Order: sequence, then structure tokens, then C-alpha cells
Amino acid sequence: MRDILPDLLGVLGGADARPVALCRVVATAGSAPREVGAAMVVTAESEVFGSVSGGCVEGALVHTAQQVLSDGIAVVEQFGIEDPRDPAPGLTCGGQIDVVVERIEPTPKRLGQLRRLADALAADEPIAVATTLTADPEWYLATETSQPPWRRLDRDVADMLATGRSGVIGVDDCEVTDPAAPTDRPRTFVQTFAPAARLIVVGANDFVRALSALGSTLGMRVTVVDARPVFATPERFPDADEVIVGWPDRYLAEQIRDRQIGSTTALCVMTHDTKFDVATLRTALRSPTFGFIGALGSRRTAADRNRRLREEGVEEEQLARLRSPLGLDLGGHTPAEVAVAVAAQLIAERHGAPAAPLFEGAGPIHRN
Repeated sequence: MRDILPDLLGVLGGADARPVALCRVVATAGSAPREVGAAMVVTAESEVFGSVSGGCVEGALVHTAQQVLSDGIAVVEQFGIEDPRDPAPGLTCGGQIDVVVERIEPTPKRLGQLRRLADALAADEPIAVATTLTADPEWYLATETSQPPWRRLDRDVADMLATGRSGVIGVDDCEVTDPAAPTDRPRTFVQTFAPAARLIVVGANDFVRALSALGSTLGMRVTVVDARPVFATPERFPDADEVIVGWPDRYLAEQIRDRQIGSTTALCVMTHDTKFDVATLRTALRSPTFGFIGALGSRRTAADRNRRLREEGVEEEQLARLRSPLGLDLGGHTPAEVAVAVAAQLIAERHGAPAAPLFEGAGPIHRN
């Protein structure tokens, strides 16, 4: 979307302004050729700008785009693994993509939204474009200070923007608690232009590998840090965006100094080694910028670690920010189960949720 925006504005805002079809990847699975948000523009003359698959399905989408330009009804096309026995186009990479195709009119409202988006991108201002996946899509732009008009979706969109994630939200049969709200909650594609939330995991063990995979699935930018080069390798942590070999406390100090740590940064210390843990947590707890700080270990380990941190000069107010033992009590023991418990805590704390079983509660399960 970022790449084709100048061409999109050029066609819609030019002297011979005319409608175009906008195709965007809204979901992927497996080894997809392009990421969510990849976009392509098709004109009535079959001019094409951008790409959604690197050439696998563009021809079919041009045909769909012409139909959408003709009748104005938006559609979501799904493309899967290429099958030589099936004449339908497919992906040679073996993945799957869902693509929404909609007609974009050169109206003052739409041009204003696109120009506002272009201005935000030029200024590096976090912004999200929310589009209903309906026959006649609605758009709105969400920023950190905006007040979205869709009361049933604003919390979800704000969360996507805050954590830098893109994807589809909403269901068709959500409970209605506000009489003034619409009677449904349409599936909506949120395309976010903002840095992704970070997950920094200290350690190089099986628990870290499991949490790295889950953090990546949740759309976080995952960094694994460990001072031992034999263990801290990209091959052992394929789901991490980066694997840093170095003393974790020094790495965190550099990140804090360079302003790479923010309210959407979570730190999980999972080393079980005091020579790493205490120095790392001392550095993190003295910085007010982290959104979440946790450390794995038993209650006895946590108590001993807290004692050491106090001896290192960490104040009680700072120590109160530490979540240790880390994770929700799910009863799990394996690395995968512990990773789920930790990820669940990260999600619950981000939303301010009680993390209680839904069947024990009452009322709507989606917060407005």
C-alpha cells in the first residue's frame, strides 16, 4: 500500500480522474509470497500498479478487478496451492492468500483519506486504515489521537495500531450492549503503518524457542539475546527476527539509550542464571519505558532474585513492575505450555483483562 499510494493518488487525483480497483492481501497462511497489506491497483484500461503475489495470481485478479469496477461490489478472493489438475490460478509457493478487491472512487472524501494517509507516512506518524469486508466497504483512518466513529470496533483497531499489527478483526454475530451501536460487528481489515510491538527474550533454551515462535505468531518483533554464541544462533531460533550474541544487560542499555524501547516492548527473562538475570532486570527495571517486564522461575527463585535486586539498589517501586514468576497458572510444564502461559499473560495485561474462564462470567465477551 505504501509503495502504490503515489500511483493510486495520481490516477484518482489527476486531470482525467477515474475509479480504480484496489486489491489488498488481508490474510496469509503457509509460505505466502507477499505479506498482509501487499497491494495492487488496476484501472479500467487494465493498467496494473503493484503486486500481491509476485505474478502467481495477478492475471486472475485483473479479471476480478474489471468485474468490481463494473458493478461496484467488493469481493474477497482466496488463492491456495497451485494444482495442475485445477484450472483455477494458484500459488507455486504452497501458501494461501486472501485478497479483497474494491472499487475506489475519486470522491473528495476518499481523496482526503488517501492524502491524509500519505501525509502520515511521510511524517512517520503511526496510522491505520480500517476497511469493512462488505459488499460496499467503509473506510476510516485511525491515529493515536483519533476518535473512530465505529463504536463497536474502535478498541480493536486502537489495539492493532498500538501494537503495529495488521489483519482481520470482527465477527458477524457479536453481542450488542449499546442501543446506539450497529446490530453487527462487520469483519474489518485493519492495515497498520506503525512499528510492531517488540518481544525481547533473554536466554537460549527450549522455553525461549517456544515463546519466540508464539510471539512471532502474535505479530511481535522477536529478539533473542544470550551471551553464549554456541546456543544463540539463528538456526536454533528460526522464528526470531534477530538473535543477538552479547550480555543482555549491555544490549538493553544500548537499546534504551537509542530509544528503541517503548510502551509496547515486553521483556521476558528466561535464563535461570543469576549472573544474567540480576544485571538484566536491574537495567530494565530502572528504565520506565518498558511496557512489560517478567522473569521465569519458581517462587523460591523469584524471592531470591528479588533479594539480589534490592541489594543491587533496585527500589521497591521499580521492583513492583516485575512479573515473576512469569506466566498465568495454566498448569503446564513443557516449553510449549509455558510459552502459552506467558503469551496469555502478555495479552491479558495489554488489554487489562482478568484472564478468567469465559464460561464463569456473564455478559458480552468482546469489550467495547
